[in-house]
Amino acid sequence: MAKFQFLKSSYSTASGECVEIATNVPDVVAIRDSKSPSGPTLHVSPAAWVAFQKAIADGSGNAT
Repeated sequence: MAKFQFLKSSYSTASGECVEIATNVPDVVAIRDSKSPSGPTLHVSPAAWVAFQKAIADGSGNAT
């Protein structure tokens, strides 16, 4: 598997409490906790990631 290139949100706090996202590998979005970069990562499909972002933006909280 290719190496993920994680990016931290521009909304990250100064203390670094944030999630980091990698979208550089085809067909997968990787998500990790910025406080634990060597910890586990969550892998979702790009479609699931878009649905999640839409649900957050809409305020519905329902990404199904």
